[in-house]
Amino acid sequence: MKRIKTSPFMPSEVEIEQTGENRMRIVAYPFETGYAVSLAHPIRRLLLGSTIGYAPIGIKIEGASHEFDSIRGMLEDVAVFIINLKNLRFKIKGDEKEVEVSYSFSGPMEITGADLANDQVEVVTPDGFLATLNEDAELNFSILIHQGIGYVPSEDLRDALPEGYIALDAFFTPVRAANYTIENMLVEDNPNYEKIVFDIETDGQIDPVTAFKHTIEVMYRQMSVFNNILDIDVAADTAAKTEEAPIVKKLMQGLDALGLSARSFNSLERAGIKFIGELVLMSENELKEIKNLGKKSLEEIKAKLEEAGFPVDTELDDEAAEQLKNRIESHKNQTNEG
Repeated sequence: MKRIKTSPFMPSEVEIEQTGENRMRIVAYPFETGYAVSLAHPIRRLLLGSTIGYAPIGIKIEGASHEFDSIRGMLEDVAVFIINLKNLRFKIKGDEKEVEVSYSFSGPMEITGADLANDQVEVVTPDGFLATLNEDAELNFSILIHQGIGYVPSEDLRDALPEGYIALDAFFTPVRAANYTIENMLVEDNPNYEKIVFDIETDGQIDPVTAFKHTIEVMYRQMSVFNNILDIDVAADTAAKTEEAPIVKKLMQGLDALGLSARSFNSLERAGIKFIGELVLMSENELKEIKNLGKKSLEEIKAKLEEAGFPVDTELDDEAAEQLKNRIESHKNQTNEG
């Protein structure tokens, strides 16, 4: 007789292997039948569509008024120049989300990505070809480089650009390829468990593991919209008994609302902590005692709580603290009963 389960098997193993420059293999297992693809497919889509990258969104070229123009002394037409530019991959230095960079070149020379690197931007494709100038050529141009996700067509950017700029299609995603395979594996005497094998390659703006971590964080934040469903019955009972302090509702938000890294989030989840309020009720010493919570994660949690307006050792008024404790306790009791 087939063994009856009350919950799916929890995968426990992750392996990471570098298979090339800016290319990684990430393996996770073992999953119950059907669970692997349920996770792998949305992760792949988020990798391709939600990973932050950088791209030029507009260019202003001295002596050219549109993309079908030409520049005296430059072998390539402006249209070809723009195609070559979009094949170069930039990365803004520092914390800026957008920069304007200006360049001036005199021939004869071949311009490559390496020639565009400066104090403002790094070019992660230094060997990429841009243009050829003859001996009497002068080329002066400026580029607007922005941070973003996904793809934005030039027609959506045109009206927002300064005068004189030609709008460019913006390919922000730094993920060149994100593929997965599902393999069967044996667990005890059952050969139907599954393994996800991700093959991820980036253009160098970001490494594949960092892109993967960011994707998991995005998925957690998107799923947090359903957090309140877990509390709906408890919230109704509490409201019927007493008028709840406004701060309690905010503190009953899930940990996803803090935007923690996957490492910190998982440490708290393993400790059974689900709500921001649980952290606010804890002292700094109590936070330090959370099992498997490293120093880096502790500092991140403290910083995120301060950003949310609840620095460590925040003192709530007695009524709000009591309501918060009751809400948390009620939720845990309801979960245990379920």
